[in-house]
Amino acid sequence: MASGDAERWDEKYRSGSHGDAPAPDWLEEFAAGWSAAGRALDVAAGSGRVAVWLAARGLDTLAVDVSGVGLERARERARAAGREIRTRELDLEADELPAGPFEVITCFHYLQRDLFPELVRRLSPGGWLCAEIMTLRNLERHARPSARFLLEPGELRELARPLEPAFYREGWFDDRCVARLAARRPADSA
Repeated sequence: MASGDAERWDEKYRSGSHGDAPAPDWLEEFAAGWSAAGRALDVAAGSGRVAVWLAARGLDTLAVDVSGVGLERARERARAAGREIRTRELDLEADELPAGPFEVITCFHYLQRDLFPELVRRLSPGGWLCAEIMTLRNLERHARPSARFLLEPGELRELARPLEPAFYREGWFDDRCVARLAARRPADSA
């Protein structure tokens, strides 16, 4: 990440401007099909809303993020929910992702296009990738984030190839225009 990104995100979490929303409801549709005994990776986990949700489903969850303050909030959130998660402070643009395989990988509101092939490689056969990222249409109502952090129409589905999409939606949700994807690695893939 650019110099200062960790400090910038640490300050956002300290100020409380990011952090207390629950995990997205649309994930529930797919959770029934997930193993309750596998490993999960929450990429750009922030304050852990998705990581804690994954742990509540019995998954051994690792949350990674550039912000140590965000990850501390994630651990606090997990303890308050009676769950345990592991965390690792990583600069996703410079550091290697944790080794897989993972039964579930999530990536919410973080776009690093060259990371997606690595996410796909770290999925176990039959594993799920779930992502939600804002699209360019978000600029119709909001000046931020800038276009470089936003998806083109249909791009998230392309980034997740060769996974098999089980769910894909683009549109306005909670006053943000996002793409939502749940895709599965074929069970017979090596």
